[in-house]
Amino acid sequence: MSLTAHIPSHRKPRRSASKVALRAGVAGGVLSTIGVAGAAGPANAEPVTATIEMPTITAELASTVAVSAEATQQVAHAYDLQAQQDAAAAKAAKTAKKEKAEAERKAEAERKAEEAAKKKAAEEAAEKAAAKERASRSTERTTLSASASVGSSEASVSTGTGNAATVVAFLKAQLGDAYVMGASGPNAWDCSSLVQAAYRTVGVDLPRVSQDQSVFGTQVGTSNLQVGDILYWGSAGSAYHVGVYIGDGQYLDAANPSKGVVIQDLSGYPATGAVRVL
Repeated sequence: MSLTAHIPSHRKPRRSASKVALRAGVAGGVLSTIGVAGAAGPANAEPVTATIEMPTITAELASTVAVSAEATQQVAHAYDLQAQQDAAAAKAAKTAKKEKAEAERKAEAERKAEEAAKKKAAEEAAEKAAAKERASRSTERTTLSASASVGSSEASVSTGTGNAATVVAFLKAQLGDAYVMGASGPNAWDCSSLVQAAYRTVGVDLPRVSQDQSVFGTQVGTSNLQVGDILYWGSAGSAYHVGVYIGDGQYLDAANPSKGVVIQDLSGYPATGAVRVL
C-alpha cells in the first residue's frame, strides 16, 4: 500500500460528458452574447454578465397555447355575433319608428279630411237653411205687398191701424238681415232704406235719408207713441238714425253692421223724437 493511500484526494470528481457539454454550450452562448454586445454597444458599456434562456416548448405548453387560441377565436366570434344582433336591432327600431311616423301622418290626414268634410257639410246645411229662409221671406214679402195694395185702395193710409200692422209685419219679415250702409234690400239694409221700404208697402213714399224722414210727418212726443211711428235719434232735420215703434216699448231698426236688423228696447237707447205718418 502506498504511503499516501489513506490521504483523501483533492481532485474534483469527474463530471459526466453530458454535463460538460451542457456547460460548454452555455458558456459558449454567454461568450457569444458578450461578443455581440461588445461589438454593437459603445466602448465604455458595461459587460453583459447574464443571458435569458428561452423556455423549452413542450407538449403541455403547446396544448395550452392551442386552447388559448381557440378561446380567443370563440370570444371574437361572440363579439361578431353580438355586433350583428345589435345592428339588426337598430335597423328594426329605425323601421318601427318610420312606420309609426307614417301611421301618425296618415291618421292626421284622415282626421283633417274628416273635419273638412264635416265643415263642408255644415256650410252646405247652413246655406240651404239660409236659402230656405230667403225664399220664405220673399213669399211673405210678396203677400204683404199684395195686402198693402188692396188696403191702400180701400182705406186712407193716414188713419187705418191695419196699415201700421202691415208696416210692422214687413219689418219683422226682415229680422236677421244684414246692415250695410247704402243698401236698400232685399237682404241688406241701412236704417232709412228699411223704414222707406216698410212704408212703401202701404203706399207712403218716404224720403230716402234719415234727416228728411225725421221731419216728414207730424212731430209727436216720445211719451205718446203709437205703433208705426217713426223714431229718430238726433235733432229733427239732422237725425243720424231712424227706426219704427212696434209697441210695448220696443222698436225695430237696421241697427249697425254687428247687429243687423233687430228688435230693441227703447229703455236701452231712448229716441230723441218721433213723427207720425199713418
